[in-house]
Amino acid sequence: MRSLFRLRAFCIQLVLLGLGLGTLVALAQDVQMVPDQQDREAADKAQSQKDEKDADQPVTTFKANTNVVQLFFNVKDKKGGMIGNLPKDAFEVAEDGKPQTIKYFSAESQLPLTLGILIDSSASQERVLNMEQEVGGAFLSQILREKDMAFVMDFNIGVSLVQDFTSSPRRLKEALNSVKINSGGQAVVSGLPGQGGGPVPTIGQPKGTLLFDAVYLASHDEMGQQVDRKAMILLTDGEDQGSQYKVRDAIEAAQKADTIVYVLLCADRGFYWNAGASFSGDSEMKKLTLETGGRVIEVGNKPEKLRAAFQQISDELRSQYNIGYVPLNPKRDGSFHKVEIKSKQGYKVQSRSGYFAIPD
Repeated sequence: MRSLFRLRAFCIQLVLLGLGLGTLVALAQDVQMVPDQQDREAADKAQSQKDEKDADQPVTTFKANTNVVQLFFNVKDKKGGMIGNLPKDAFEVAEDGKPQTIKYFSAESQLPLTLGILIDSSASQERVLNMEQEVGGAFLSQILREKDMAFVMDFNIGVSLVQDFTSSPRRLKEALNSVKINSGGQAVVSGLPGQGGGPVPTIGQPKGTLLFDAVYLASHDEMGQQVDRKAMILLTDGEDQGSQYKVRDAIEAAQKADTIVYVLLCADRGFYWNAGASFSGDSEMKKLTLETGGRVIEVGNKPEKLRAAFQQISDELRSQYNIGYVPLNPKRDGSFHKVEIKSKQGYKVQSRSGYFAIPD
């Protein structure tokens, strides 16, 4: 009987011990599941900081969200010096004269760069071509980073894609060095996707430098398929002769491709003097660059000026601000919208003049 009594007492103790452990576990779970007031405040603060951080991040690409207008731009003082590290509230944005709310902002864009080098190989460039090839190749080696890409196109009596997109400075330099002066024959567009290598109609016009055709085709067939930051650099004297497209067509194509255009005026004035012709290429090049957010830099035939010009472009491309906003006018009917970015401190803003609201 005593043994039986002891056995029953032992079983009761085990049951009571199990109930006690269960109660402790339940209490522990209750403590973990119900945060205190300090935990709640910390979580709310972290979420608030995350939301603020997200608002200051640039949209990754204009194409990814067609409701967002994205602008890359530089800020300069009266002497042309670069102004960096300004905050979002230092700027105002207006579309068609109506103020817009800045949704995304970055004081320095780290997005990959897509670059196009367009080199004039018409007869007027014979004395400056070697300089352009040497200095241009060094520039490509300097500016391209791991995720960047570039292509090389030349234009003369025709337009040719010499090197398609690549991240290899070696291939790009080889492409530049392969360019030769071409001043005669049938105007042909070769090597461009979608163009079929067919001729550019230039009936009734003298053929010599298809500059506007080159900008149009580079924008439409090359840059139009890319995202992120895009810029084209033209090495030319700015004189077009025989293009199917006009300067307005070239500007529109670059704007639709969200591409900044720079022009390095490499002009052999002696060529025009000996030919008894006037030189006036800079005026239309200023239109092209002003409306796309770039600029014209006078080089002439001086290698040191060309090196300095490339360095200026490199500094600008690596010091771009990035603003994004959702326009108050949601219509995407293909029309052009003028955009103006203003510095509240009176600095000069170098940006494209607007964008085309291309339908989805």
